[in-house]
Amino acid sequence: MENPNQPRKQRGQRTDATLTVSEPAELMAFLIAQLPHKNRNNIKSLLGNKQVLIDGKVYTQFNHPLTPGQVVTVAGNRAPETSQYRGLTILYEDQSLIVINKQAGLLSMATNKERDRTAYGILSDYVKKENPKNKIFIIHRLDRETSGVMMFARSENVQRLMQESWNATTKERTYVALVEGVPEPEQGRITSYLRESKALIVYSSQNPDTGQLSITNYKVLKANNGYSLLELELETGRKNQIRVHMQDIKHPIAGDAKYGATSDPIGRLGLHAETLAFEHPITGAPMRFSAPVPKLFQAVMKTVSE
Repeated sequence: MENPNQPRKQRGQRTDATLTVSEPAELMAFLIAQLPHKNRNNIKSLLGNKQVLIDGKVYTQFNHPLTPGQVVTVAGNRAPETSQYRGLTILYEDQSLIVINKQAGLLSMATNKERDRTAYGILSDYVKKENPKNKIFIIHRLDRETSGVMMFARSENVQRLMQESWNATTKERTYVALVEGVPEPEQGRITSYLRESKALIVYSSQNPDTGQLSITNYKVLKANNGYSLLELELETGRKNQIRVHMQDIKHPIAGDAKYGATSDPIGRLGLHAETLAFEHPITGAPMRFSAPVPKLFQAVMKTVSE
């Protein structure tokens, strides 16, 4: 039976090798022992070509430590370059999921006002090129002006599995935000109850009867020029949660006039979904994807003298 966590095998492809780690070892030594028909240079090429995955994530360091129970996959062919489309990059796909890095300005899916250029529409066209019957299903959304990692399912069953077990199977959901001012303390936990009005504005309250419990953890990474770069870890995933919580602590996200910002130093909302880690809905394998923080965020942190 084909493992749904492996890339689909195309015509002319060589078969992937799946190896289970039984004792602690470094990656190179493990591969030399497990692949006696390949020499050290062959294995260096596999690593350099991003054909070695540990628990679903590509590793290229020859001395990466392995622990018992991990699964090492040696892809039979070079990993294809990430597929780039106008507004998004495909980071990963298999028979169950498609993971993308969405650019700011692209809607996750259609609204009453815009039905054409959306992440959903681009990916729907992409999967239908392989088979007109193929469909995709949204698992979670990012705001239009938020960039970063988001994920789609390739079946209703996978969508349901991911959404029903989201809190249990999502291991990490990290954002980076450019905010006005410097929060005090520089590390903290924000808890409130969020509700959305008919005007589509989300309000925050300390009254549990007025909304859904929402929890955001934040940490200041860097501060300069009247702005801070924050790392944010979500314990819940409510609509506009980070944006409202930053407004709550009086350090709104740069460019977010809807929720209190008075400046727009980068010409977009200063919010980026950096990392998403979760258990694969079919195989249970740990998956982790990251999208680099936009250079514009870092540029605001630099002084003229730098």
